[in-house]
Amino acid sequence: MTTHSGHCFCGRVRFEVAGPARYACFCHCESCQRASGGAYVPWATFDKGTFVVTSGELTERHSSPGVTRGHCRHCGTSLTYENETRQGEIDITLTSFDDPSQFKPAAHIWLEDKAPWVTIDDDLPQYPQTVT
Repeated sequence: MTTHSGHCFCGRVRFEVAGPARYACFCHCESCQRASGGAYVPWATFDKGTFVVTSGELTERHSSPGVTRGHCRHCGTSLTYENETRQGEIDITLTSFDDPSQFKPAAHIWLEDKAPWVTIDDDLPQYPQTVT
């Protein structure tokens, strides 16, 4: 099974996750915008049981009902997202991987919250909310 590694901006939090990504996408939802400070966040979804922090400490906070986000408490890098409606899954920010090019987003989700000045010029499917 393939193992993927990554880290936060300052390098204090390092992680590994095994297996293929179940899904990868660009999320344009308002909560991702607020949590990251960006217009959207690229995520990859994995089996939660294969995710391990190998150094440092992932700080978690409940950002909205049923949602837990993980970040580095030192540099603030957003690293993980968990939603209680998707038990057994964890989303990891693509750009926190040592080699983010190994993943290719398959869609844009939560377009109903997309910043009005963002232009999407790829051919990926676009969904008003999440993929169903």
